[in-house]
Amino acid sequence: MTETIRRRPLVGTQIRRRRRDRNLTLAAVSQKTGLNVGYLSQVENDKASPSLETLSALADALDVPVAWFLLDQSLAPRVVRAADRPRRRLADRGGSMSQVDGGIARDIAIFEGEMPVGFRTGLHAHPGDEHHLVLSGRVRIVQGDAVIEAGPGDYVLLDGTLPHDAEVIGDAPARLVIVYPRGGHSELTRR
Repeated sequence: MTETIRRRPLVGTQIRRRRRDRNLTLAAVSQKTGLNVGYLSQVENDKASPSLETLSALADALDVPVAWFLLDQSLAPRVVRAADRPRRRLADRGGSMSQVDGGIARDIAIFEGEMPVGFRTGLHAHPGDEHHLVLSGRVRIVQGDAVIEAGPGDYVLLDGTLPHDAEVIGDAPARLVIVYPRGGHSELTRR
């Protein structure tokens, strides 16, 4: 029988960093949590493993969710440069979509759509919510009996499961940021 060695989560560095970011002393955290200063020092130096109850008290005192202490710090922030974004021409309709997140986001897909005057998406539906932020131009979005006209700075949320259509109106092209759940608009969001 082989024994599995379990690595205990080290949370001291995150706790100390958050405490210092909040300009709190160990004594101040002790007062907020009811935990002993010596014990808090041991936790911050990874010499003691806090219970979930202790982590919860520390999270409340430091104004973060408990999970914040357990986040894997090994994944550095990632960037997708505008020139490196996957782009798709919307065949024979004249518009284009650029995948802002580059396909690296885990649970959402973010697109920038550029559409000429008179462009229409055509009636379509898909799983999940669809979020639109109009950057420039004007669009008319129709879903059932609801007709919404939106311009620069306007945000529109749709239930993507209900058929909807978007059309560029006015005399200028439109640019939008559109957010879908990953896989929500399958032809656009698949990896």
